Amino acid sequence: MRARDIMTRPVVRVGPGTPVREAIVLLTEHCVAALPVVDPDDRVLGIFTEADALRSGITDGGPGPGVLVRSVMTAPVQSVELGTEVVEIARRMLGDRLRSIPVVDEGTLVGIVSRRDMLTPLVGHDDTIASHVNALLIDYSGHRDRWTVTVDGGIVTVRGAYSDEAERRVVKALAKTVHGVVGVELQENTAVTFGGAGEAVFP
Repeated sequence: MRARDIMTRPVVRVGPGTPVREAIVLLTEHCVAALPVVDPDDRVLGIFTEADALRSGITDGGPGPGVLVRSVMTAPVQSVELGTEVVEIARRMLGDRLRSIPVVDEGTLVGIVSRRDMLTPLVGHDDTIASHVNALLIDYSGHRDRWTVTVDGGIVTVRGAYSDEAERRVVKALAKTVHGVVGVELQENTAVTFGGAGEAVFP
């Protein structure tokens, strides 16, 4: 897997003449850890990070309106090519404690890879669906674990006990609200009691 396969694009970027206050707004509004700083030809000049924002005087009431990105950005900045292997990107991130690395094509900015982008391939699409469905059902049930959720190829199976047919319909409807769900199956658990021990298992 290479940078082109996991990078985020389009990239939120700024120029060296952007006021730091404006750059901080972009960081917070887009929930990103860094903004590449580019020239008019989209050549990467540096990077404006959350750490740069903090160093700019934000803790003292914020940087003045005349403080520009060029005066606080991190430069030079590391970048990777579209074909750079993910293993190499991870090595750089860990070795230099980087949270984001711009991706360039012949020197021109085309994307950015964050630590979150690096983690995404480790989690399957079905795992993501299962997590969202499970969260919805836990919220619906008052934060009690009443059901077990599994997903295979977008087909959600919810296994557990249902109080009545109306609840079965609610559970099915909630699962269907999650993006990527292509079908929902409900299965009832049956309690099996073992001889005087009073223990039960739910197959």
